[in-house]
Formats: sequence, C-alpha cells, structure tokens
Amino acid sequence: MPKTKKIPLRMCIACRGLKEKRDMLRIVKNAQGEIFIDFSSKAPGRGAYICNDPECVKKLKRQRLINKVFSCEVPAEVYERIEEEYFGKKA
Repeated sequence: MPKTKKIPLRMCIACRGLKEKRDMLRIVKNAQGEIFIDFSSKAPGRGAYICNDPECVKKLKRQRLINKVFSCEVPAEVYERIEEEYFGKKA
C-alpha cells in the first residue's frame, strides 16, 4: 500500500481559512525584529500565513493583523512594504 504524503495546512490570519501551505504567503518576524514576506518559506523566525489573495492582503493592512499575530507594534511602512512586495510580484 503506497504511503500518501501529508499535505501541510496553515490558517490564514486574515480570513481564518485553512489552506495548503504551498498556496499561502508566509510573513516572518526574525530574531532582529524585522518583518517581511518570506517567498522561500524557509527563513528562520516566527511565521504567520496569509492567503495568496489580494483581499486578504488588504485586510491584513486594514485591520493591522500583524500587530496581533506577533504581539508588537508594527510600523505602517511594514504593511506598505508587504503590499508592494505582494502586488509587485503579481504584476
């Protein structure tokens, strides 16, 4: 009987939906306190996942969800950079 590979699921911090890890964007806070999108999904640090969906990325900024997830004050520039990285990658 062939062994089926388990597909890792992650919850989106914006819509709270469970999706496959590979279909999501990972936002990382590293040891230096920098917050950024980890396109490789391999960067060290605390990770949070968000759907690869423009609405979820907008909701992330509107509701300042990174502040809640990482329990710290996140400057507006970080949200703007994440939007630029996300929408820039899509273009």
